[in-house]
Amino acid sequence: MGYEESKIEGRNAVLEAFRSGKTIDKLFVLDGCKDGPVCTIIREAKKHDTVICYADRERLDGLSETKKHQGVIAVAAAYAYAEVEDILAAARDRGEPPFLFVLDNIEDPHNLGAIIRTANLAGAHGVIIPKRRAVGLTATVAKTSAGAVNYTPVAKVTNLTATIKELQAQGVWFVCADMNGTEMYDLDLRGPIGLVIGSEGEGVGKLVRENCDFTASIPMKGEIDSLNASVAAGVLAYEIVRQRRGK
Repeated sequence: MGYEESKIEGRNAVLEAFRSGKTIDKLFVLDGCKDGPVCTIIREAKKHDTVICYADRERLDGLSETKKHQGVIAVAAAYAYAEVEDILAAARDRGEPPFLFVLDNIEDPHNLGAIIRTANLAGAHGVIIPKRRAVGLTATVAKTSAGAVNYTPVAKVTNLTATIKELQAQGVWFVCADMNGTEMYDLDLRGPIGLVIGSEGEGVGKLVRENCDFTASIPMKGEIDSLNASVAAGVLAYEIVRQRRGK
């Protein structure tokens, strides 16, 4: 399966992408550029709540594939995002308690793609990612997911902590992967649950972690102290699967 190229360059092309309703993850703008066409693009980006990153010319030139970016580069999603409600609806449709992944600080597209693939195979109803400090549904993510993005909804939210609180009010419990947490085999991971995974380097942000109901650690015997984020997600997800099956 092919996925659309994720970069749109040039003022007319970027403006048309916004006005046509294309999902734009990030807009890179030449810092200090304030002419009319660029201001119009920035207004459109704000209207769509798109993350705007101001960058110097060297960075834009490095991001550009055409070398004709005219001071603006849009990074478009290769696949449409869902809403959080779509994830809950998927659980209701299956007659199952919600099982979702919440990802914080995942900036590696290969990790995100692999986690979406794991979420699909583990029977999760969807994945939630933040708008900032995270990779979106780029072509690389879609390819790495091995097609899972076609079946597992991915929702993008402005504030992970607020989303967690809203879901807790609806009865979902959240378990955060943390090497200092309770060993996963000692936790009850059944029922409506959200699995919160952070990046290998930074882990889950402090505020997100503090708003989870409990933390879970994976027992490790080796000389190094951490697993790749996608591997950790897989290990914890299948402990949740085991417990949900009553085994």
